[in-house]
Amino acid sequence: MAYAKNLSLKPFDIDGLSWPSIGTKQRLNETTEQKYERTNKLAEAVKTILECIGEDPEREGLQKTPHRYAQALMFFSKGYEESIEQIVNGAIFEEDHDEMVIVKDIEVFSLCEHHLVPFTGKVKNFLRVLSVLRLIINYLILILLTKQISIGYIPNRSVIGLSKIARIAEMFSRRLQVQERLTKQIAVALQEILKPQGVAVVMDASHLCMSMRGVQKPGSSTVTSVMLGVFREQAKTREEFLTLIRNQR
Repeated sequence: MAYAKNLSLKPFDIDGLSWPSIGTKQRLNETTEQKYERTNKLAEAVKTILECIGEDPEREGLQKTPHRYAQALMFFSKGYEESIEQIVNGAIFEEDHDEMVIVKDIEVFSLCEHHLVPFTGKVKNFLRVLSVLRLIINYLILILLTKQISIGYIPNRSVIGLSKIARIAEMFSRRLQVQERLTKQIAVALQEILKPQGVAVVMDASHLCMSMRGVQKPGSSTVTSVMLGVFREQAKTREEFLTLIRNQR
């Protein structure tokens, strides 16, 4: 089923998994031995990739790269094994607060499903870009991306632990994604969990598929947003949110 159709359905299944992929439950329920076999299979595939690009996977610098890559990829896609129920863990509280709650500048890593090339978020600390490049060099991570997200909601007598907001964004980002879908999944999930007056999510990312290949325009960035409830219906509320996330600390 296409993701566009999935997003019109409820965001959680009976196990608390959010829009699970075809192999999600198989991976989630694997034994230790099965996980080991999966990692080895992935490492063998990386060896084939190295051979296909004209490299020697047996030379000193690349001998451990396939297993490093396999282990790193499993970590970067760990969102497939997580559920909203585990992440929220009951951290929803009744509170008489009806003003805006914002967690901004959340930096997350995700995996691009189109070109399998790095993305880097528009972060304030540009040393982060260097650390991403080191990961690429050391682990052959050709599908890494980082993004910056700001999330706000207006409670309707229920609030959620602030760290849970960042963890929900992390869960959805640790999958094969496109920026538009990731933005919407975070917003829809929070709307379903809290039933707030509204949810707003804004994501800012620089796509290296536009700077390393194709149009080759470094420095460009892509901004996506999803506004639900009062953020969509009331221009004044929407503008307040956008002003607050633009303000420098």
